[in-house]
Amino acid sequence: MSTSPVEVRHYDLIIIGTGSGNSIPGPEFDGKSIAIVEKGTFGGTCLNVGCIPTKMYVYAADVAREIGRASTYGLDATLNAVDWPAIVDRVFARRIDPIARGGEEYRRGSETPNIDVYDMHARFVGERTLATGIAGEERLISGDQIVIAAGSRAYIPEVIAESGVRYHTNDNIMRLPRLPESMVIIGGGFIALEFAHVFSALGTRVTLLNRSDVLLRGADADVSARVAEVAGTLYDVRMNTSVTAARNLDGGGVRVSLDGGGDIDAEVLLVATGRTPNGDRMDLARGGIAMDGRRIRVDAFGRTTADGVWALGDVSSPYKLKHVANAEMRTVRHNLLNPGNLQEMPHEFVPSAVFTYPQVAQVGLTEAAAREQGLDITVKIQNYSDVAYGWAMEDATGFVKLIADRSTGRLLGAHIVGDQASTLIQQLITVMAFNIDVREAATAQYWIHPALPEVIENALLGLEF
Repeated sequence: MSTSPVEVRHYDLIIIGTGSGNSIPGPEFDGKSIAIVEKGTFGGTCLNVGCIPTKMYVYAADVAREIGRASTYGLDATLNAVDWPAIVDRVFARRIDPIARGGEEYRRGSETPNIDVYDMHARFVGERTLATGIAGEERLISGDQIVIAAGSRAYIPEVIAESGVRYHTNDNIMRLPRLPESMVIIGGGFIALEFAHVFSALGTRVTLLNRSDVLLRGADADVSARVAEVAGTLYDVRMNTSVTAARNLDGGGVRVSLDGGGDIDAEVLLVATGRTPNGDRMDLARGGIAMDGRRIRVDAFGRTTADGVWALGDVSSPYKLKHVANAEMRTVRHNLLNPGNLQEMPHEFVPSAVFTYPQVAQVGLTEAAAREQGLDITVKIQNYSDVAYGWAMEDATGFVKLIADRSTGRLLGAHIVGDQASTLIQQLITVMAFNIDVREAATAQYWIHPALPEVIENALLGLEF
């Protein structure tokens, strides 16, 4: 008895993932047959469970914090209630979910007739060949070129994963049916700190458990210290604390046991201990694709170890940042269209921001990293409280920290903690990207008085040469 060979549908291009990868097909690809594979919700992490919805929650939390500080400005104001279902509705029903649905409908519709959408998990079964499917029906597809943009997922420590305890991640914490009275957050990075800000500002009693002695590991030491100082006044922060066990409580809620002894009970447990690239779930070796630790190995141009296969974003990048994934996407798109004129991945002067309270933004070297490299540096810390707009804000915690090369005037690093940090940092990204001497940046342009950017002007002027 013979069996018929399984039909393999061939495409010019296959894209796995609909985050940044979904932006690759433009008018330049209209003449190519394309398959897009997305087993989850169209739009990827950033749109659905990451950058965008979290910042919409953060904005509400920022307003709540300002109401709490109203008496500072001679105002009598109170936060009378938090309508959590209305917040969820504003973010998802009125904004995020329609965008995700619209993106999928567009790719499935008549406006992109050269694109087929597959909605089942993709795994390699051979050279540039994938097993996937549509609506439960398995299919095999192959491509001349494949772009892996499959993103990452929340990392769950074994002690939690194996305990059977009810827990949440960024994937579902924002869709809780009601605002919890209490929450334990495991983690000390940007996800943990953003949600700690959101829920504590809206009225949840938050306990944050961090296994190391610093928050925002990798940030400049002065920034980490200030964030920890302020966070400790807003919610319960426990450093050098690990969870040894966790269990569900009768009637709801969870209990976590700590390595130093004692238990903490809370209505909700949020695990925010980092993210893991999804490449390990795709049988990459069968496609000749090598890993570099947890990430897919790529060269300077975004090529994997398999001919014709590219990767970008969280699945391969050292930077788990949406603006980096978008920049890598533009590079890979160029390289697909211009094989004789490849561009390198744009990984210089990569900035980041943490939308916690206080806000944090950074680009370039920390002071410690600059000193470890033996650079001759000049460092200046300028407080928000040193400038007029800082007086208006009654700010006592924000600052700008700059690190520059003493001999060349080149800006090596910029770190801001405080209100509008993610906006203020853009001026300093420009200084670095265009290699502007910090002395010229300080004196060759106007700085609007008495706007907050004067804190950057003063920091630049305070660098010693």
